[in-house]
Amino acid sequence: MSYLLAGLRAGIERALRGAFEAARPGLGLDSGTVIPPFTVEVPRDKDHGDFATNLALLLTKAARRSPRQIAEVLVSHLSLPELSVKEVIIAGPGFINFRLDPDWLHSVLPEIAAWGDRYGRRNLGGGRKVQVEFVSANPTGLLHMGNARGAALGDGIAALLSFMGFDVAREFYVNDTGHQVENLALSMEARYFQALGRDWPVPEDGYHGEDLVETAGRFVAEHGDRFAVHAPDERREALLRFALEEKLPAMRATLDDFGVRYDVWFSEQSLYARGAVRETLELLRARGHLYEREGALWFKAGAFGGDKDEVLVRQNGVPTYFAADIAYHKDKYDRGFDWVINVWGADHHGHVPRMKGALAALGYDPDTLDVVIMQLVRLYRGGEMVRMSKRTGQYVTLDELLEEVGRDAARYFFVTRGADSHLDFDLDLAKSRTNENPVYYIQYAHARISSLFRQLAERGGTVPGYQGIPDVTLLEAEAERALIRRLADFPEEAALAAYDLAPHRIAHYVHDVAGLFHHFYNAHRVLGAGEKLEEARLMLVNCTRVVLKSALALLGVSAPERM
Repeated sequence: MSYLLAGLRAGIERALRGAFEAARPGLGLDSGTVIPPFTVEVPRDKDHGDFATNLALLLTKAARRSPRQIAEVLVSHLSLPELSVKEVIIAGPGFINFRLDPDWLHSVLPEIAAWGDRYGRRNLGGGRKVQVEFVSANPTGLLHMGNARGAALGDGIAALLSFMGFDVAREFYVNDTGHQVENLALSMEARYFQALGRDWPVPEDGYHGEDLVETAGRFVAEHGDRFAVHAPDERREALLRFALEEKLPAMRATLDDFGVRYDVWFSEQSLYARGAVRETLELLRARGHLYEREGALWFKAGAFGGDKDEVLVRQNGVPTYFAADIAYHKDKYDRGFDWVINVWGADHHGHVPRMKGALAALGYDPDTLDVVIMQLVRLYRGGEMVRMSKRTGQYVTLDELLEEVGRDAARYFFVTRGADSHLDFDLDLAKSRTNENPVYYIQYAHARISSLFRQLAERGGTVPGYQGIPDVTLLEAEAERALIRRLADFPEEAALAAYDLAPHRIAHYVHDVAGLFHHFYNAHRVLGAGEKLEEARLMLVNCTRVVLKSALALLGVSAPERM
């Protein structure tokens, strides 16, 4: 909602609190009864007014009467001076609905015009330091659809939080040590000898992608067969170093093509190199949260909400991945982050409580860690699921997806549903240039506006400069008012999307705005509508352009001027 609308809602909340205090005797509530945490929300059905509250329903137990009776008492004590509230209605089981004076809409467009591309921004974060870690794929192959969805979600969350005044850092955790890297070395060794003409199978749990065949081929082209006679450890180390030096820049390049740029690429190996894993284990031991059993070192995860205790150091003295992950999260807080957000795949669901438990054991507030669990992506073409990649023979890569549908469609489609929902990605729809494709539909709205202003410029006109605000009271058609009303929602939609870590809210919102604009534009003439009405409609159209562009930017999607 616009800043004006947010102020109206805050005013209604204050009025309800005042009504609650005034209604205590009539409701039989003593001074010790605390007002419950009620909501004042915009109803989904516009017939229910502009705002609705559930306060009366929450007071039934304390007041010992029906919600409608409570609502009647509250309404009788409501004082709503200068709040543009035209009507208060008790509806349904006891909701209190508020209908505003329609004239409040006249203030929305001047407000958007005054703020320009800063409209919707709020300093809710107050500069609070937030780290968003996402993708963090093993550097053992090419980025796939799960990585792509995580990149779109993580970058969208970071953009929303920045928009709301948080100091946000995007981070990629490079898993460059441990079992998966050992498997990469063994897989590279097999591909190396295969490139030299030997029969050397890839380990069963190794990496079988065709991209490693290409990497091994380049290694042979550069080094020949001289590593074939080296000691296995030396050979594998050389092959691993070569693969990592190729894979990590390739990941960076792909993510850059996807419009995702990180502030930090953090190496897991660096935690071991500077002793951070050892220091973290020592701190947990000093706090009494570790014990030894059967030659291994265990964390008392069960004491901190975990299903069972967890091994941190194996019998062979090698720390587990969990031990490094605890040290990594400790490092995040040591760097001064107040809020840590991770975007993880569905297979990490069980890892969340034990990580929160480890933070609690270290003395950190586990509630400052939020984990967005992301479900799987299924690709479809021609109504059939796409299972294989032309390049890897196993999974479709992000590079392949970008080549087929482009960045904008990919970024938008990956955030059309909440992270906790499975996502079906229709390749045919994403490539289509029809109104059924939501990306095309939204971008076409922006392009139509740009075309309109090019026509205006050709006849020597300019966009209203707002030094003299057009007479927006002339915008009385239902399509005009509906569009203005939705534009007013943008600051609140962005704030809710940020706090819910839910970019899909913006995806749905911007699609709504585009639909309302198309409906208005198809029904009403802008240029040539008559001088004063034309100026008012140009203002409406330009404010729509501002909101469309800002909302799309939050999703990493462009706002083209021509299509």
